[in-house]
Amino acid sequence: MTPPDGPITVVLVDDHFVVREGLRALIESFEGFAVVGEATDGEQAVREVQLHRPDVVVMDVMMPRVDGVEATRRIVRACPGTAVLVLSMAEDDEVVFSAMQAGARGYLLKGAAQEEIDRALKAVVAGEAIFGPGIATRVLGLFARGATGHAPPFPELTPRERDVLELVAQGRRNAAIAKALGMAPKTVANHLSSIFVKLQVTDRSAAIVRARDSGLGQGRPS
Repeated sequence: MTPPDGPITVVLVDDHFVVREGLRALIESFEGFAVVGEATDGEQAVREVQLHRPDVVVMDVMMPRVDGVEATRRIVRACPGTAVLVLSMAEDDEVVFSAMQAGARGYLLKGAAQEEIDRALKAVVAGEAIFGPGIATRVLGLFARGATGHAPPFPELTPRERDVLELVAQGRRNAAIAKALGMAPKTVANHLSSIFVKLQVTDRSAAIVRARDSGLGQGRPS
């Protein structure tokens, strides 16, 4: 049923045009929904949400510039009335945990059935938490480990940022990190800037101290 004050408004965030077009067509086929904006990365997503103040954001995780986890964190802080539903191919535990820690209310894998997406959108707008098949049990396990002190360190970091921080903690310089991870030195520098912000440190030395205190950097540089 369409709410009396209008349709449920949605912003779509995905760096693939075909995916966004498919999602728009699907969501607008549901009764009581209207897509009011689109974004191709997390930075644009924050702007679109601040502009349109939608009821819900459908958020990808792996995107250029600002990823979906950081975008979720910024959106939840800036627009707490907007729910975030992650729809991603990423299903490893750290990504799921990071997204939920950032404030996402739901997590579905791409390929979810139409009925699942419809139900999930309505659920997160109503303030519920919802997870796709196979995700719910793992999320409960992740939070249980967190309660017993065994959650992975720095859940706010993306898996790639954690890889970079691990190598920084080992004492490697940017060029060596870039070679080890198969990325450009500029990309490493961008990841480091994001890591400094998330860990609330001002320089590389402070990041190394925090990382080593949390058990990172124990491996030997190769």
